[in-house]
Amino acid sequence: MSAKFSNKKSVTIHAPVSDVWRALTDPQLIKQYFFGVEPLGDWREGNAILYKGKWQGKKFESKAKVLQLEEQKLLKYSYWSNMSGLPDVPENYHIITYYLEKEDDHTVLTMTEENLDNEEMMERSSKLWDMVFQNLQQLLEKEIYSTSHR
Repeated sequence: MSAKFSNKKSVTIHAPVSDVWRALTDPQLIKQYFFGVEPLGDWREGNAILYKGKWQGKKFESKAKVLQLEEQKLLKYSYWSNMSGLPDVPENYHIITYYLEKEDDHTVLTMTEENLDNEEMMERSSKLWDMVFQNLQQLLEKEIYSTSHR
């Protein structure tokens, strides 16, 4: 068995922790910054979440299971997508963890993704997370700007 790969990304978002947390768990917000993906399910420990969406013109379904949840601090889940081309077995699930930290008037969001099969998958995933975080940052900072400058 070869060693698995992982990604770690951090982004500073000029928004309160509560807003960032809501964006990570609210299906309507997730759809806005995560390429139109629709999560179905309830974000509670032990619960299953089903994701439906389209990526580059192809329909996909992904599955997740909430492993650990600490309101506004930590969200950890296992994740598998039929887009991976890998069988739906436990060893092919990625483990994604979000950590939220308040710093002054902003939030530092750190994401780790573990159990990636190879370097190519890690690099593809890294680029994807860069886009997701950029979209998330734009969404939340735009909302903050529009609500605080009325």
